[in-house]
Amino acid sequence: MISKIYNNYIKILIDLFLALIILIFLSPIFIIIIILLKFSGEGEIFFFQKRIGYKMRNIKIFKFATMLKNSPEIGDKLYTAENDERILKIGKFLRQTKLNELPQIINILLGNMSIVGPRPLVEDTFNFYSATGKQKISIVKPGITGLSSIFFSKEDKLLKNVLDKEDFYKKEIAPIKEKLEIFYVDNISLTLDIKIIICTFLKLVGFSNFILIKFFPRVETIIRDAKLI
Repeated sequence: MISKIYNNYIKILIDLFLALIILIFLSPIFIIIIILLKFSGEGEIFFFQKRIGYKMRNIKIFKFATMLKNSPEIGDKLYTAENDERILKIGKFLRQTKLNELPQIINILLGNMSIVGPRPLVEDTFNFYSATGKQKISIVKPGITGLSSIFFSKEDKLLKNVLDKEDFYKKEIAPIKEKLEIFYVDNISLTLDIKIIICTFLKLVGFSNFILIKFFPRVETIIRDAKLI
């Protein structure tokens, strides 16, 4: 009952409040990134992509453009490995710092995303989850950050030297992400969200999974089995 009240009411208010605060205080960074993207690379500023969201509805997420416009035609359509030649110079920095995700603040204001939640996936990779997992994960809004975002923040490194990226993702990455996302849905709370937000910032400044897992002892077995620490 408490988790339903939190998820359906309190969490929405917190999301809107934080999104407005972030938008106001980080607007100078937004402007700088927009100028850099406009006058470098191909001049594209935003990248839009269809993802699976709340109740398995399609949503369009916003990101800063980090790759060549015709990337799907010159490389892997779904997966981006470390040092992918399609990544723009400024795009590499934006991806490493996760600043490319900032425009999803717009998604929060539109009401189809949350600060914290399961990461929204494209349909092809979302379908790697089990039917039960897909139903469970989609009963909450997707988030800008979450457990899978933290522990798979270096996913591009995992894919770097893999020949069959789709097979590797399906067998090695998707099952672990599904377990993490289901854990979040089953245990959603203000405390868990605060821990995830704190760990997101700690991850950005270099803390390892070995340290961050101490915040989430109940998922340690999942992370250790995946050899992420």
